[in-house]
Amino acid sequence: MSGDGREKVNTMRNLIDRYQLPAIKYPMALVVAVALLTGLLMARLPLPIAGTSLVVIVLTVLALIEPLAGLGVTLFFATFKPLTDYFVPEMPLDIGQIALIVTLGSWFMHAVRHRRLVLPSTALNVPLLIFIGAAGLSLPGALSIGYALQEIIKWAQILIVMWLVIDQAGRKKWPLIVGFVLAAAALEAVIGVWQFGRGDGPDHFLILGHFYRAYGTFEQPNPYAGFLGLILPVSIGLTLGALAVWFEPVIKFGQAHRWDKWGELLKAGLSKRLALLLGFGALSGLLFAALIMSWSRGAWLGFGAAALVIVFAWPRKAWMGAVLVIGGLVLGVLALRFGLLPASITGRLTDFTEFTQVLDARGVHISEANYAVLERLAHWQAAEEMARYHFWFGVGIGNYEPVYPGYALMNWHHPLGHAHNIYLNFLAETGIIGLAAYLALWGCVFWHTWRATRLSDTWKRCLAIGLMGTWTHLSVHHLVDNLYAANIHLHLGALLGALSILLMDERRMTGSDYRSMRL
Repeated sequence: MSGDGREKVNTMRNLIDRYQLPAIKYPMALVVAVALLTGLLMARLPLPIAGTSLVVIVLTVLALIEPLAGLGVTLFFATFKPLTDYFVPEMPLDIGQIALIVTLGSWFMHAVRHRRLVLPSTALNVPLLIFIGAAGLSLPGALSIGYALQEIIKWAQILIVMWLVIDQAGRKKWPLIVGFVLAAAALEAVIGVWQFGRGDGPDHFLILGHFYRAYGTFEQPNPYAGFLGLILPVSIGLTLGALAVWFEPVIKFGQAHRWDKWGELLKAGLSKRLALLLGFGALSGLLFAALIMSWSRGAWLGFGAAALVIVFAWPRKAWMGAVLVIGGLVLGVLALRFGLLPASITGRLTDFTEFTQVLDARGVHISEANYAVLERLAHWQAAEEMARYHFWFGVGIGNYEPVYPGYALMNWHHPLGHAHNIYLNFLAETGIIGLAAYLALWGCVFWHTWRATRLSDTWKRCLAIGLMGTWTHLSVHHLVDNLYAANIHLHLGALLGALSILLMDERRMTGSDYRSMRL
């Protein structure tokens, strides 16, 4: 290499080593640039597009400064996708997806800068990659490659977000990721409570005479409730953790018979621990209230199953968890039997049972009372027909909607985009091979999450308990819906990343330590 060539290479290396982001080194210049861009946008573009563009600029700046900050903003705005699609249909991507792209670009730049391009290792890599590969086998038979690629990209994003969390958050910053997810859910809950009580909304959302079903930024109550139902168990798990942490100094002082020295107890951090307990408890109450206000049966059933799993996993001994679950079931049956629950909620939970006896939606008289149930049954039957003719590889991942007209039942010509049952949906789209890979994936997730619930650290253990509830809600709610919509998959990727971080601690445990915590 010539002298000029070596000099250029050295100059580039020096620039890389000394490279500082403008947002850090020159904050005033950044503020001026954003102000100028804001003025241009407001002057030249319609207000919705200008506002959205401004948000994108701010997101870009945050993501360039710190990838985790970009991920936080991504998770916060991800659920705004339906709202963005409605008000700014001209945008090819929603705010959440734009923020994700910028965040991933920033992550890559940071990795190059620090010369550390390594894909994180986790026990969930193999099952996720196997499922994506199995789903890819359905591509040759897909009617619409565009629909198929959208779905493949969605699962690839779950994997990449999980890697981003593992790499950037690590063992010390995982609470930040969980905080981002909880903040997004809290915002949706506040919006939903306001919608429920404002006395205004679409006519078909009207319930109880003068209230309206909560739907947040999802524009539909069911996916909205599904999102809250996924995050609520995490909040409950952390509430249990805060409760355990709050009791620790109390128990120690009680064992030492020092109840007369409350000053020392307060110095031990009791007031701060109580604040944590009240904070997580209030958040759980807010999410639960919004979930009820959504009036979504699927979400209610999913949360009921999640609550039972949390109760079972909470004690260290399996028999104690089993006793608590049985007790909870007995109390629930008694509450229904003797009318201890509000009549409106009881009716909502039970009024569809008479229609579930229908095995074939063809020829059944359609009424306002049975429409929702029959619509789901009709789409289940369409999925079964797809699977019958494409048993091994399906009609192509993401292709339920494009091929639906060829399998639609009489009177049910409008495709809903999915089969309203994720298991039938994957059977129809990816065949028995794809469905088996999907079930194996979540079987692995459940198994590793259960192992994490045996950790000794209180907060990590209770987070794992909450995640057990999250996966349970997802699995049960998926019997009647599809929650891989409206960018919810990004939050699932973040939570899978948090689980992977917990698994690092589980792997570090010695054999004797692990055996001592087995049930």
